[in-house]
Amino acid sequence: MNKFWIVLWHTYITKLKSKSFIITTAITSLLILGVTNITHIIDFFNKNEKKTIAVMDQTEEMYKPLKAQLEKRGDKKISLEFFQGSEKAAKQKVESGQWEAFLKIAYDDKQLPEAVYYAKTVADSDTSDQVKEALQQIKTAMATAKIGLKQEQITQLYEPVSFQKIALEENAKTEEELNQARGLVYVLVFAMYMFVLMYGSMIASEVSTEKSSRIMEILISSVPPVQQMFGKIIGVALLSLTQFLVLFAIGFSSLKSSGKELLQLLGFEHLPVSTLVYAVVLFLLGYFLYATLFAVLGSMVSRAEEVQQVVMPVTMLVIAAFLIAMFGLNAPETSFITVTSFIPFFTPMIMLLRIGMLNIPFWEVALSLVLLIGTIVLFAFLGSKIYRGGVLMYGKSTSLKDMKKALELTKK
Repeated sequence: MNKFWIVLWHTYITKLKSKSFIITTAITSLLILGVTNITHIIDFFNKNEKKTIAVMDQTEEMYKPLKAQLEKRGDKKISLEFFQGSEKAAKQKVESGQWEAFLKIAYDDKQLPEAVYYAKTVADSDTSDQVKEALQQIKTAMATAKIGLKQEQITQLYEPVSFQKIALEENAKTEEELNQARGLVYVLVFAMYMFVLMYGSMIASEVSTEKSSRIMEILISSVPPVQQMFGKIIGVALLSLTQFLVLFAIGFSSLKSSGKELLQLLGFEHLPVSTLVYAVVLFLLGYFLYATLFAVLGSMVSRAEEVQQVVMPVTMLVIAAFLIAMFGLNAPETSFITVTSFIPFFTPMIMLLRIGMLNIPFWEVALSLVLLIGTIVLFAFLGSKIYRGGVLMYGKSTSLKDMKKALELTKK
């Protein structure tokens, strides 16, 4: 057992000190800080940016209402400038960069406003859309006034319909709680998806790299293959948890200080303890299931360039689980989601989805965990047999039939 701990800590410390791990963690941390503070970054670069739009008002009535409407909307980045010259001169000023755009307003055949918006390019849809919406408000007010509607009637006409959603099931989540749960589950499922793929591939690559350098022959003579396999799996698991905790702490702290609305939207402000516990348990069990498969398949190849090809079936299972979970975010009660949550390869993501968004009986959670743990034990047993023979196989791996050959080597 002492050799198992040697392999485990050697794998963990070596990867923890590696330049690739440090650089990846640092870059990812910067990306998380950037994403969680994106609004502040955009505001910093745009704080002095003001877009001037020249207005040719052929109606002689629209300029002041349009300016007032934009000011009412609270947008201080758009400035209107009244223009009485020719269209040609206005277009030249836009092309030279003196103005952001040129707006020509006139009446249509129904005596309602219509406009033409000239700009160097129409790529900046945000500015033109805001001007369009402001002008639309004015047109709506004029059209309703022509019909003879009073202000109270206009307000009543555009008042949103009252539409409440009431769950009759006892202890069912409200719509607000479901929206928060949906954001929380998405983040957790995406994190599980990324880490299983990234660190599972790391295990497979490490085994194949050791085989290609013939180090495996030395390791096999000193450390039993089973202890070696699980030492690597748990060592990389600790590494992934270390990185995950670092990135989670950075992201959570950043959101706490600068993005409280997003934190609340994602459901992290009032994170249920039970959901967090289930997330950790399912994350670890899902990792061990897939890591075992990645380690076994990695032992089947002796060249690093063959790793991606041989682990493709497991990779497709992870991707399928993620896609099913994305579908289930908007339909967590469908029979398809319920059934797939009991399939061990999909349980870590799909059952987490159901736990986060629904009030499901404990026996369903317990049954899915039993099936998942049973599958892990089965694959660990078979995997250790295949791994023992697989690490001694060299040459190109052509198909999964090589597993039979690996089992035969194990019996010798």
